[in-house]
This record gives sequence, structure tokens and C-alpha cells, in this order.
Amino acid sequence: MQTGFSDLQSRIRLCTACAGLLLSVLGATAATAGKVFEQAGLAIRGYDPVAYFTEQRAVEGSPGITQQWGGATWQFASSANRDRFVADSGRYAPQYGGHCAYAAANNYIAPTDPQAWTVHNDKLYLNFSKSVRARWKKDIGGNIARGDQHWPQLMQER
Repeated sequence: MQTGFSDLQSRIRLCTACAGLLLSVLGATAATAGKVFEQAGLAIRGYDPVAYFTEQRAVEGSPGITQQWGGATWQFASSANRDRFVADSGRYAPQYGGHCAYAAANNYIAPTDPQAWTVHNDKLYLNFSKSVRARWKKDIGGNIARGDQHWPQLMQER
């Protein structure tokens, strides 16, 4: 009987570890979901993803402070921001791989303007332009729900 209980505990630990790994992978997939939108090889056109959270503004990164992640080169305004990104990329990377959140909500893919951004519920969303961002902001929750629904299929079609 003790052997069976010990075996059950081992299986529970294994399942818990697998579930944690799966959630970690899914979290990274939700953030990047494939190739990150990039222009001239740079994610967010060279803007620092961490600065949206720490400075509440779009800040250009430095060509001398970079990190490879999600198939793109990310630039940072400081080494401290790069280190934050490396430690928790899924938190700082924009949703929908940096593609336009409004487009994802409407079942298509579009590029983004780093100046057209929103942090909502501690997640970064980028839009095609400031005017598109204004439309997206009219129903942030609904747009996120639709974007989350459409995004996996959009990435398969790429």
C-alpha cells in the first residue's frame, strides 16, 4: 500500500511539473505566438519594450543594448531594461507578437507604430496608428477577447 501511495505522489509531482512547463510555454506562445513583427530586423522598430511599463512612454532603444528573442532583435534604452526583459520576456513583450491589436481583434494582421501603444492589465498592446488605437480603446476588453480568439489561427495562416 505504501508503494502505491508513493507512486501516486510521484505521478502528482510529475503532472504538476508538466502543467507548470506547459503554462510557461503557452505564456511565451501567447506573447510571441510565432515570429515577432519586426522592421529592419528590429522588434517594435527598435523601441524598448520595458520602458512602456517603467516610464509609461515609448522610448527608443540603443543599437548597442540588444537581446535576441522570438526570432527578432530587441533594443533597450538601458542594460537594466534588457536584464528585466531577459528575466521575464513574456511580461514585457507586446501581445500578438507586436502586431496590431486592433487588427488581431478583427481577424487580420497589420504592422504597428511604437507610439500607438497601451498597457492594459499589465500587458503591452500596440496598434497600427494612434487613430487605430483610439478605435481599439473604445472596447479594450472586447477587442482583447476577439484578438485572443483570432490570434492562434492568424499565426497558423502566416
